[in-house]
Amino acid sequence: QVQLVESGGGSVQAGGSLRLSCRASGYTSSICRMGWFRQAPGKEREGVAAIRTTGSLTTYADSVKGRFTISQDNAEKTLYLLMNSLKPEDTAMYYCAAFRGICGWSVPLTRNNYNSWGQGTQVTVSS
Repeated sequence: QVQLVESGGGSVQAGGSLRLSCRASGYTSSICRMGWFRQAPGKEREGVAAIRTTGSLTTYADSVKGRFTISQDNAEKTLYLLMNSLKPEDTAMYYCAAFRGICGWSVPLTRNNYNSWGQGTQVTVSS
């Protein structure tokens, strides 16, 4: 079992930055990739960025590429998402996700490729 707890959300004006954190606990040695997803009210949950635990290969959604950076501190069992140049359309609940199992080389952003989820942290970007 893996527990994921997000933090770092808040309110910021457009153009500002936030850094989200996700601390993992439990059977973390089984995690082979982690990611960030977001969901706005009335919208489907969408993948934002993902990273392979070993090798740090990454994938970004086109909507955030060049603005967001996903990273990890494996020693501290913490995942980060640095969000720069925030836009109002980035407003959403952001969820940390992890996959426990056998990973291939890819780091997909599809929800069905993750099997552990945090409770989310709210990010609100105003104009």
